[in-house]
Amino acid sequence: MKSLLLIPVIATMLVGGVYLMADDDHYEKGNIKQRAAQLPVSPQQQSYIKECSSCHMAYQAEFLPKRTWAKMMNGLDDHFGVDASLTAKDEKILFDYLQKNAADSKRVGKHFAKMAASAGDTSLRISDTRYFKKEHRKIPQKYIDQKEVKSIANCNACHQKAESGDYRERGISIPNYGRWDD
Repeated sequence: MKSLLLIPVIATMLVGGVYLMADDDHYEKGNIKQRAAQLPVSPQQQSYIKECSSCHMAYQAEFLPKRTWAKMMNGLDDHFGVDASLTAKDEKILFDYLQKNAADSKRVGKHFAKMAASAGDTSLRISDTRYFKKEHRKIPQKYIDQKEVKSIANCNACHQKAESGDYRERGISIPNYGRWDD
C-alpha cells in the first residue's frame, strides 16, 4: 500500500524536476539572448554605440549604476584624458539611454549586478570595480601587456562575445595563449 502512495509522489517530483530544469538560468539566459538578438536596437542605443565605440568598445550600460554614468557624462571634456564632448542633443540622448539602462534601473544578470554593486562611489572605470578585479586577478600581466590586448579594459580582445554582453568563461580566448580555464 505504501508503495502505491509513493507513485504519485515520485511522479510529482519528476514533473516538478523537469519544470525546474526548464526554468534554469542557463536555459533562460539562452532564451533571453535569442530574443535580445532578434530585437531591434533602439535609436538611443545606436547613438550610444556609434559615439562610444568610435574610441573603445561601447560597454553595456548595465555594468554601472546611474550615479556613475551621470558622473561620467558630466566629465566628457576629460574622459580618461580625452575630450569626448558631445553636442547637447547627443549628450542628452546618451545620458537618457545610460540612466534608463543602468544596473540600478532594471533587472540585470547576476554578473552585471555584482559589477555595479562593487563600483562604489568613485569608480568610473569598470576595470577598477572590486568585482572586475576579483574576476581578473589570475590573469598574468604578460597577457594584458601584449599588443593584441593592450589593456585590461579591452574586453573584446579576450571575451569573444563581449560586444553582445556575453562574458562567460567558455567564450574567453586570450590572444597568443588560447582558451582560458581557471
